[in-house]
Amino acid sequence: MGRVTQRITVTKFTVGGPVRTREDTTAAEEPLEIRVNGTPFSVTMRTPGDDFDLVAGFLVSEGIISEAEQLSTMRFCAGEDETGRQTFNVIEAQLAPGVAPPDTSLERHVYTSSSCGICGTASIDAVRKTSRFAIDTDPLQIGVQVLAGLPDTLRKRQKVFDRTGGVHAAGLFTADGELLCLREDVGRHNAVDKVVGWALREGRLPLARTVLQVSGRASFELVQKAYLAGIPALAAVSAPSSLAVELAESVGMTLVGFSRGTSLNAYTHPERIV
Repeated sequence: MGRVTQRITVTKFTVGGPVRTREDTTAAEEPLEIRVNGTPFSVTMRTPGDDFDLVAGFLVSEGIISEAEQLSTMRFCAGEDETGRQTFNVIEAQLAPGVAPPDTSLERHVYTSSSCGICGTASIDAVRKTSRFAIDTDPLQIGVQVLAGLPDTLRKRQKVFDRTGGVHAAGLFTADGELLCLREDVGRHNAVDKVVGWALREGRLPLARTVLQVSGRASFELVQKAYLAGIPALAAVSAPSSLAVELAESVGMTLVGFSRGTSLNAYTHPERIV
């Protein structure tokens, strides 16, 4: 899997047993600098792989683009580490003519950790963007048995998690439970951005009549990203935050938590679950 994983040496301790040294596999985590029209915009920590999807999805999540035609080109910029190896850790995105570039005057930290999708935003008001897609009237209907089975389907397809146990996953599903796209990353918000970016580049936005299943909790930024992509339902295996519930309710999104095989909790708009 190349730079997606890395081999390391660990010392394993067992209470009452011997101490052993062995090889282990970890999920790779490296910085990715995103430049828009030649101007540095953000740096995020991510698992290398599907980087163009990540950048495209990030631009959707920031409310900068919503159509594939608005993103002219993407390319890796030159960059080397101390050994002279190409890092592929800088991507230059060129917007199409007429597309407004991001406002870099906003107070925003350049560095974003892999555990936080909106840590760099100046205030919650700046994050609560208006989506170009309405989801409150989306006609999605999904059976409770199908919805409850999505986490198992997601888990079975997580190849990087099988090797490392250290990445999040996001999967886009149809109402029939068909998996359209799965992405893994050390950052749960990156995994969602990679799914959204894939959809943008495939010309699929808005993602009407779909469900986004995530492997962790449902935080505000994940609801925000799903909303900006036109996804009417978000399901998580763990709990949502209060702000996630508030946003989902206000925009008409079905938000599900604790989806674990035989049961689930619908926090907002349960009428879509049949």
